[in-house]
Amino acid sequence: MAKHNNNAAHGNRYFWLFSCLTLLCLIMIASLCIGAKPLSVETIYDVLKGQDQGLANIIIYEGRLPRTLTGLFVGMALGVAGALIQAITRNPLADPGILGVNLGASLAVSIAIVFFGATLFTEFFLYAACGALLASLLVFSVGSMGAGKVDPLKLTLAGIAIGAVFAGLSSALTLFNPMAFDQIRFWAVGSLDVRTLMVPLSIAPVVIIGCLLAFTITPALNAFSLGDALASTLGSNPVRIQLIGLLVITLLCGAATAAAGPIAFVSLMMPHIARWMVGPDQRWIIPFSCILTPMLLLVADIIGRVLVVGELRVSIVTAFIGAPILIYLVRRKGASSL
Repeated sequence: MAKHNNNAAHGNRYFWLFSCLTLLCLIMIASLCIGAKPLSVETIYDVLKGQDQGLANIIIYEGRLPRTLTGLFVGMALGVAGALIQAITRNPLADPGILGVNLGASLAVSIAIVFFGATLFTEFFLYAACGALLASLLVFSVGSMGAGKVDPLKLTLAGIAIGAVFAGLSSALTLFNPMAFDQIRFWAVGSLDVRTLMVPLSIAPVVIIGCLLAFTITPALNAFSLGDALASTLGSNPVRIQLIGLLVITLLCGAATAAAGPIAFVSLMMPHIARWMVGPDQRWIIPFSCILTPMLLLVADIIGRVLVVGELRVSIVTAFIGAPILIYLVRRKGASSL
């Protein structure tokens, strides 16, 4: 009977996996089709084959394809980073924002804009990655307790406190250079509105490597959730797992923040939905978070394009879509447990 139930659970997970991958592909196609000027699937196919060099070619290659791929890779990064943070802190309410990682990246980019006149994506990525790394190291060191042991509660509290300092510094920096205020404000809102393929193609290797690293430690994360003592008994090294997790989170958050600005909330919400779909096994939660989060970002981006004249930023739309879903999941019995 137990074996039958286990097989049924795996069957359900593979069904969800196939369904989510199919839906993600359909959403990406819809992202290429929908906008101020709707395009047919046939037209998009012709453009990608190089047979249409007219207005549709410009719309696809200088608008919709870059933002669709950016939504894909940024979503993958934020989903995996959120699931990892919840796993290594054993806190279902943790996300990169709570640990100050995104805010550290934002502060670094703000410094680059105000003091060094940064305008290029490569500059944003370099500063965002450095800021995310420094924030992670600072939070990790403050949350440490002798012999390198990390207390998840102290890690979370340190992240909240340090993140608040980073947020205040980012706001204060605009006083030094008021002309940079508009650029910081535009970037800090969080948007997928990029006009060049250089952005998604630049972050793609970083995101893919980070996700693969996260997948390799998922079995150890299951043991880690049982506590440090039991995890060590089962052959896992909790400190090593936390260090690898923080390294992956740094890579993913640095890439996502540089490409799209700080997009909050999705890293907190999507691992909960993945957990509701596939259970508490990190070997499934992290891959599903990697698939589900791009779906949310792209749907939010499509809604933002058509809902108002001009564009509604994706971070605003995700908050409106995600808040009711997260409230419902949290109120469900056991939905928020790890």
